Amino acid sequence: MLGFVRVLREYERAVMFRWGRLVEPPRGPGLVWKIPIVDQLVKVDLRTITLNIPPQEVITKDNVPVRVNAVAYFRIVAPQDAIIQVENFMVATSQIAQTTLRSVLGQHVLDELLSEREKINEILQGIIDEATAPWGIKVSIVEVKDVEIPSGMQRAMARQAEAERERRAKIINAEGEFQAAERLKDAALVIEDHPIALQLRYLQTLLEIGGSNSSTIIFPAPIDLIKPFIDRGGAS
Repeated sequence: MLGFVRVLREYERAVMFRWGRLVEPPRGPGLVWKIPIVDQLVKVDLRTITLNIPPQEVITKDNVPVRVNAVAYFRIVAPQDAIIQVENFMVATSQIAQTTLRSVLGQHVLDELLSEREKINEILQGIIDEATAPWGIKVSIVEVKDVEIPSGMQRAMARQAEAERERRAKIINAEGEFQAAERLKDAALVIEDHPIALQLRYLQTLLEIGGSNSSTIIFPAPIDLIKPFIDRGGAS
């Protein structure tokens, strides 16, 4: 009796061959009846499969050698195609993923490889999914994991990043000096139109300096400030 019955889990399907010919549709889940010797069953797992793409040596578009690995997630959506159309769908998918990874990354410069990871992942996913579709496979995600750069290139990139930071700092400092000069120019124009503003600023500066009791400051008094007192004393 056990030779006549197979039990398939919820995520399993069985592709049946009777006298070597395909019997559609795929069987399962649950109890599957088969005739010994006459029927042959091939189980297929419908769960998402994680495929680690081994590290690949790639020459980028700007002639930088890098070592890249990735991971792909796919599942079988047509069990009969995964068995009939390809000898080993795992090996075939892995080979397609490796060649696609080298081909796509070789069309991008290193900066794009580092900064536009999501865009490259989408391109890889679309190409691999299209290539494996005749095998009944749906590729849902492809992610570039690690990008290994030669040590000499890493040092060059570090120097470039440091030079870029210095350039930005100088630009920011120059912008600050320019804005300060603009404000000073505006203040000079105001003082030119209103001379009393200079005297008020002078008095405010004296007040700020006089706030400290630990120092003695000698300063000249502008004649314009004391002239009214001199004139009044002379008149009296």
